[in-house]
Amino acid sequence: MLRPILLLGGVFIMVLALGFAYQIPLAIQIWPWSVSPLTYIFIGSILAAVSVAMLWIGWTEEYGVLPAGTLNVFVIALTTTFYFFSLIVRQGRTDFWPYALAGIVSIVMSALTFLWSRHLPVTDSPATPRLVLISFGIFMVSLMLTAGALLLKQPIFPWTLTPESSIIFGCIFLGDAFYFIHAWLYPRWHNAAGQLLSFLAYDLVLIFPFLRLFETIKPEFRISLTVYVLVLIYSGLLAVYYLFINKGTRILGKQP
Repeated sequence: MLRPILLLGGVFIMVLALGFAYQIPLAIQIWPWSVSPLTYIFIGSILAAVSVAMLWIGWTEEYGVLPAGTLNVFVIALTTTFYFFSLIVRQGRTDFWPYALAGIVSIVMSALTFLWSRHLPVTDSPATPRLVLISFGIFMVSLMLTAGALLLKQPIFPWTLTPESSIIFGCIFLGDAFYFIHAWLYPRWHNAAGQLLSFLAYDLVLIFPFLRLFETIKPEFRISLTVYVLVLIYSGLLAVYYLFINKGTRILGKQP
């Protein structure tokens, strides 16, 4: 049942990602706060990254790479659930109970899946290219620093975030750091391909809205936007080269 679950789940999350990216009311009402269009697009990019990883694993049946994704989900679920419970206790926000309970379910399911999938074999594959490993190391450090700044509600995004969204995004970036840590600790290509696919989906959703943002960006956000766009371009080119061009690692066509 694992393959249909991953494929159907990936399709469902991709539909949800498109709903957020295009601000479809049925999708964005899931988010507990009213936010700016750019924030909805960013949420869509995160969901697109998750969807592509699930679809890739389900399609290739490379279940041995599940620990990285489930560890990512576990960290995000653990930190966001703690935040929702803190809002319930400190502010009496009983309307957040569904999110807190959904978080508990996600914590349990991701933890069990992580422990189970750690014992699954990974198809023999080439070593992760050195440039990818170096890039993953940079991504890990950058994600952790960004997560810390967002959790402290620092204005590092190229648009204004609500305090609540800043904390949630900080939790997401922290989880993403663990996603890359796993691929860095186990440097086989099949452990890195999913991360690059996720990054590519994330890049494709964000790059054009961010490029258009240069026309109206406030001066105080221009440096942040420039850095963000450069990261998107670099990670996108890295993913395209190793996923589709480099003969030793491309996921389409004959493998070595």
